[in-house]
Amino acid sequence: MSENSYKKEIKKTSIGGQALIEGVMMKGPRISAMAIRQQNGEIITETWDSGGNKWYHKVPILRGIFNFIGMLGQGYKCLMRSADLSGFAEEEEPSKFDRWVDEHLGDKAMWVFNAVVTILAAVLCVGLFMLLPAAVIKFLGHFVNAPGFAMTLTEGLLKIAIFILYLFLVTRMSDIHRVFEYHGAEHKTIACYEAGDELTPENAKKYVRFHPRCGTSFLLIVLVISILVFSVVTWSNIWMRVALKILLLPVVIGISYEIIRYAGRHNNPFTRALSAPGLWLQRLTTFEPDLTQLEVAIAAMTPCIPENGEDIY
Repeated sequence: MSENSYKKEIKKTSIGGQALIEGVMMKGPRISAMAIRQQNGEIITETWDSGGNKWYHKVPILRGIFNFIGMLGQGYKCLMRSADLSGFAEEEEPSKFDRWVDEHLGDKAMWVFNAVVTILAAVLCVGLFMLLPAAVIKFLGHFVNAPGFAMTLTEGLLKIAIFILYLFLVTRMSDIHRVFEYHGAEHKTIACYEAGDELTPENAKKYVRFHPRCGTSFLLIVLVISILVFSVVTWSNIWMRVALKILLLPVVIGISYEIIRYAGRHNNPFTRALSAPGLWLQRLTTFEPDLTQLEVAIAAMTPCIPENGEDIY
């Protein structure tokens, strides 16, 4: 199958996933699973209930917000779990700071660590993708008298440029590069399943490493939709603008989810054009996996496939 073709698919599945440290997590309509390659070469698989049958998972826009929050939380937990199972977290001797934290915080250390990481990540996202672009455009506005929508459009393009640069710099890190190989394995496994082929590493290897429902594509759509939604937000005060953008972010996420959901369910000229920028961007966030990584992705996906075919659109 050509890397530029998705025409041979005979079905579309709702199963999606996430790359982890030496592993993959997959989420099915009923069962979710993660498979991790341990240092001894063995694959360990864990499963749990997907829990996606609440009423708000069926309401357009609203389901996107709750699914996004749920995937963020579940994805972070799986990422931390994969570090433990793979042995990645045990590669270095504990530092003096690590020993101090363990001595003074004990069992609460991980909770504190998770809270600090979450806060720092939120501050980084707000600062890098909301405050910085708005401040730059506001500053340039003192020299160029441009209408509000033109300022919002320029701000949006600047955010997309920052996002692409960020992804490019992240791929230079060897550990992240390997995670992105597992990202490619996740996509190839899903493509193999959608094409109706038997799930073997050799079969999955033939398929594309790009998928229209990828989180990379979703984030790009979020940035594009934010240009339209945030065009109604005032430029009179930077802090007011950032606060209003944060309040409107759930709306942006909900709309973006419906768009990528539609693109993932259909294969026509419109959806292919809609998906094209995100598929191109995935060249930065997916890399070609080897057969051992595909084996892990298949181990994660197999328990998620329902017998009654309810995952098929």
